[in-house]
This record gives sequence, C-alpha cells and structure tokens, in this order.
Amino acid sequence: MAVGRRTAVLDDDPTGSQSVHSVSVVTSFDKAACEAALSDPGSVCFVLTNTRSLPEAEAAGMNRSIGAELFEIERNTGAPLDIVSRSDSTLRGHVIAEAETLNEARRTVLGRGFDAILLVPSYFEAGRFTAGDVHYAWVGGRAVGVGETEFAADATFGYRSSNLRDFIEEKSNGRIPADRVASLSLDDIRSGGADRVARLLGHTGGGEFVVVNATDYADLETVVRGVQRAEADGKAFLHRSGPSFVRALAGIDPVPELSSADIWAARAAGGADARGHGLVVVGSHVAQTDRQIARARERCTVVEIELPVGRLLTGSSLRAEVIAETARRVAGALPGADVLLYTSRGRVEGADPAGSLAIARTISDALVQVVRSVRRARPGWVIAKGGITSHDIAVQALGIRRATVLGQLFPGMVSVLVPEAAPPDVIGVPYVVFAGNVGDENALADAMDLLRPNAH
Repeated sequence: MAVGRRTAVLDDDPTGSQSVHSVSVVTSFDKAACEAALSDPGSVCFVLTNTRSLPEAEAAGMNRSIGAELFEIERNTGAPLDIVSRSDSTLRGHVIAEAETLNEARRTVLGRGFDAILLVPSYFEAGRFTAGDVHYAWVGGRAVGVGETEFAADATFGYRSSNLRDFIEEKSNGRIPADRVASLSLDDIRSGGADRVARLLGHTGGGEFVVVNATDYADLETVVRGVQRAEADGKAFLHRSGPSFVRALAGIDPVPELSSADIWAARAAGGADARGHGLVVVGSHVAQTDRQIARARERCTVVEIELPVGRLLTGSSLRAEVIAETARRVAGALPGADVLLYTSRGRVEGADPAGSLAIARTISDALVQVVRSVRRARPGWVIAKGGITSHDIAVQALGIRRATVLGQLFPGMVSVLVPEAAPPDVIGVPYVVFAGNVGDENALADAMDLLRPNAH
C-alpha cells in the first residue's frame, strides 16, 4: 500500500455520501474490503454503521471495534488515515459518545488519542451552515437556528441549543462546559487563512471539541489546509461532520448532477434488467417528507400502499399478518406499475427516547421484511426515504454489501448507489439514498421521474 492520505468515513446512516461521487461504500465493516478500498493514495471509503438506529451503548461499542480495526490498518501500512464520524447536519445522533469512543480506540491502538475533535455539521447544498458558532438551517426561505427547527424535536435525539458550544454542553449533560469548547471563527478562517487555523489547532490537546464555522466550501477548504499543516507538525484530529466536510477533506471535485441517461447507462453496464418498475420505500416521518409524498401523489402515476404503523405495534401475530398482506399487495402491483410503499403518517413516540428508538426499529424491520419478500418481483430501481430506512433496506432487504456512489440526482443531494457486491438480482440496480430532511416538496417526484426508463 503506497503512502499518502486516505479517508475513512464512519457513516451513521447511508446519507453521508451526498456530496461525493465515485467512492466506495461498504455496508457492514469488513477489514479486508476496507483495506482494498483504501489501497490507493487519496482513496475514500464510507463504512455504514447505522448507529443512529442503535442505543448509545451499542453505538459506542460499534465505533470502538471498527475504529480499532481502522487504526490497525493505519499502523500496519504507515499510510496516514483521516477518520470522519459522519452524521446528521441537523445534529441528530450520538455526537459525544461516538467521538469520544473513537478517541479512546485510537489511544488504545496507536498509544495516543486525538488532539481535537472538529465539529463541522455543515451541509451547504441542503442549507445548513454555521456562523458565530450558531448552526443554521434554511426553513421557509429564512435561516433558522437548528434548535428552533422540527429536527431539534426528534424523539430520540432532541435538543434545545443552536449554538454549538452550548450544544456540546447540553449533549454531554454539562460534563463539557461551553467555555471549554474551542472555535474556529469565520474571521479566523477568512482573515487569518490556513496559517491561523493551523496555529489555533496547534494549541489543542486532550481530545477537546472545536466548533468549525463555515458558510461555503471556500471556508472548509481553508480549514482543511490548516488541518493538514497542523498534522504535519504532529497533531491528530477526528472530524465529526455533516456531508460537506467530507468532500473538502478528501479533495473531491464537484460534478454535475446525474441525468436519467447516466443512471440507465450505469444500470446497463451493471447487467441489471432494464424492464422493471420502481419501488419507493418511505420510512421518514419528518414534515418535509410528508410534503414530498403529497406532491409525488399528485404528479406521478403510482400504486400507493400504506404500511399501518398502529397495527404493527399491537402484537407479534397481527404484525406478521400486516407484513404478509402488505408484501402481497406490493408484489402484485410491481409487475405493472411503480409502487409507493410508505408507513402511515404521523409520528408514534415511546415513553422515552429508548422507547421511541425501539418503535422506529420495529417499523424499519417491517419494511425490511416486506421488501425482502418482494424482491422476486424484480424492481428496476429502488428509492429509500429516511436514514434508518435507507440503511436497512440496502443491507437487510436487498443484501447489498458493497456499492459505488455514482453521483447525486440534485446538486449535492440524494445519492445514487450502484450495487457491486449483492445478490445477482440486485447487482447494478440503481439504489437511491434519500434523506428525510432534504429536498423541496417536488424532490421525490423529480427523483421518480429521473429513474423511469422513458425519462431519457
């Protein structure tokens, strides 16, 4: 393995690849597969952990084991390895536990932890940026602090703080006070440039959190240059980021969004049958998804099939009946039409975050069972809407083990994956990872139009 920086991205759901292209995605950790994917200087490998769907202790345990294996790869090859803990640009996820566990894993394997953990949740294409240490999201045509958005009301990962220093204090239950969280301001980045970034990072130590302010890719590229200069002086950094930072860190140039012709050419090259109708699977429950479903119903000719969540949660015997009936309906419709399979709208919450997470897992498991059983109907393309949903459908329902990111349907949003290691009936079938919290109200309908054979 030649010496030169590589980038390993531990992605807590499959939506982190939305700003990159032509990179490998490994759906469950396999050391040999990751070594192969990271064999060339400048290579990038996404490892899907799906830890956003797990309780905190399990998420930490997975990060500990995968991190240890990655640090062993770095030690054994002598090739520097950038580690990104990629998560939601609206701050939902096991932020503290995952970052600190990776820090501990590095200390165990390499004898030294990270000097700092850079918190970079920016996702510019979706309107998420940080200024004055406050993280914003564009909502209804205006920039709103994320603590005031619907995402902050998440049943499992809810929070109040838009200021990222305060957010770290809140999510650590006060263990990490806001005044102990460092920051790279926009003035530091734009007036001081990479040299000032490097000097500030040179003073970090002990795995402290550093908020990275950025409103565009130029800011992130300056930060990356500063990080690299500090690393050349012996510093080591972990990055907890949204999608945009991965592109800047790995030095990936943007490309135009995919056309229908691009998708169908890749599908033909992969040997997939070009005749099948499409399957859209929606598990996300954010209001943005509801609006997208409504518009897709208006614009697209589809067979709509609802998976009734209330009946799923009433007991195992009825659950099995509901799943079997839903699968029968989907399998019957697919040969003649595109199918929109969605969970009943409205959020069902548990008594506490753990209970809400358990409900989400039950719903996702039901979707997996339905899609797994209808694979014999040979859908020609699949869209999965929602982070947990898109992971579970890819891995458990379709059996995808490795894929390549072809690109995105929209600028920097909604990745198309081409399965390369999967069951024969899945290889080459376009698989669209569609986060619940991105795109305007027409995005789902636009995606469906792009994937139909007659669109090119």
